Amino acid sequence: MIYIFHLLDKPDAAALRQRVRPEHKIYLAAVADRIAFAGPMLADDGLTMVGSLLAIDFESRTAADAWLASEPFNLVGLYASRETQAFVNLWPQRVGFPAAA
Repeated sequence: MIYIFHLLDKPDAAALRQRVRPEHKIYLAAVADRIAFAGPMLADDGLTMVGSLLAIDFESRTAADAWLASEPFNLVGLYASRETQAFVNLWPQRVGFPAAA
């Protein structure tokens, strides 16, 4: 089942996000074959990262929760809020996704 992770950063956490981002990307790479989509959420300026939205396939909520518990941004306390929700995609994607490599 795909689980959506809606993760909002604490205010004024931009420097922490940038410092830990390489570790976060390595952690995501370990589950890359199960990622439906993933990326930063942005402020209205289109540049400032304010959180993360991830959609990743896990065998259970327990597995999804365990993955999030060890996620680098989570470990350093970047997130002000975390929400995990089961998800099913019933609509074909047409915009907002990079071309397949």
